[in-house]
Amino acid sequence: MKFFEELKARGLVEAVTDPEIEKAVESPMTVYCGFDPSARSLQAGNLVSIMVLKRFQQAGHRVIALVGGATGLIGDPSGKSAERNMLTVEQVEENKRGIRENLSRILDFDGPNAAVMVDNYDWYKGTSAIEFLRDIAINFRVPQMLAKESVKKRLEASEGALTFTEFSYQILQGNDFLHLYDNFGCTMEVGGADQWGNITAGTDLVRKMRGKSAFGLTFPLLLDSSGRKFGKSEGNALFMDASLTSVYDWYQYFLRSADADVIRYLKVFSLRPLDEIAALEEATRAHPEERAAQKALAEELTRLVHGEAGLATAQGATKTLFGGDVAGKSAAELEEIFRDVKSAEVSAAEVVGRPVYAVAAAAGMFKSNGEARRMAAQGGLYVNGEKADDKRVFADSDLIDGRIAVLRQGRKANFLLKASRG
Repeated sequence: MKFFEELKARGLVEAVTDPEIEKAVESPMTVYCGFDPSARSLQAGNLVSIMVLKRFQQAGHRVIALVGGATGLIGDPSGKSAERNMLTVEQVEENKRGIRENLSRILDFDGPNAAVMVDNYDWYKGTSAIEFLRDIAINFRVPQMLAKESVKKRLEASEGALTFTEFSYQILQGNDFLHLYDNFGCTMEVGGADQWGNITAGTDLVRKMRGKSAFGLTFPLLLDSSGRKFGKSEGNALFMDASLTSVYDWYQYFLRSADADVIRYLKVFSLRPLDEIAALEEATRAHPEERAAQKALAEELTRLVHGEAGLATAQGATKTLFGGDVAGKSAAELEEIFRDVKSAEVSAAEVVGRPVYAVAAAAGMFKSNGEARRMAAQGGLYVNGEKADDKRVFADSDLIDGRIAVLRQGRKANFLLKASRG
């Protein structure tokens, strides 16, 4: 299958600026995609852009990741209903470092076909207002700028409250393409569907200023089957930085993918051949309860972003949550894994030396002491994965790091007991 045909088969082509793209991508070219340094870590939503660059790099193309140090100080109005808070130069610098680290996990920045990361602040920081208006902005026509869909939507959403700063964003991004064309021979920009207006600003400028063809390709914005934006978990962004989003949460997000979404996600994110994904689709259709496609997706993307060690951590946490195996886990890890289950804090003096069922009842895990005792006598009460019958007494060693114990009723009903001291 030709490269462009595979992009289409994976659902990664929304629109192109020129049908000649289909032929152009079959020969090595330089392609770029922009990343907004609004946070110190990229998010799951950025994975579409990253994986598109990854596919271009694997196909022999040179790829450029442009971090908008200058445009990030302004803010892209595309898809926004209000002007965002301005970042400082220092904040952008810190965010750039995090983004470079994120990208280096997936893109290859070494070797004969190394990816390149650039920052448009480098070519704008010395530009005066006069130079900007005379040399750059003069090439843009206001009626054409107003006709951009991103501008029209922003004007409608904000009742006309679009600042000149935001309005000028497409001028800067268009000039970015010209700069990369002149300095890197870049002839294509890729981005999400909401970037169409910004991308065409660049292709038009290269054509006007250099008399050469430049291409743009957009891919669809990824929504789940319920119409929600991909990469949001419980309303929060899913970050690639494990200090912002735990490896466990990252893994679980993909493991919980709906049957209606998972094959589409595999086509977009997985580096597996399409025939392997088709086999996973058939397996999921035949035995949905085994969640073969979800497991494959979660494993591959966790390994891709967090490595083998991260995958082992996520799978170990999952085993702990659903199997009660707490061996080797610290209290802090258990609090993270079980943070969404019912919990209670009691004094350690009221725990150690008392029957496990009595502690569980007192903590609110059961409605009554009698109910807790019956469950223990029937073999359905566990402490840290071990059965606790009605004779089992809480030992000090049952409190992990002296403060945490995991209780379980039956197979899945977990309860986190937090013991305070002093």
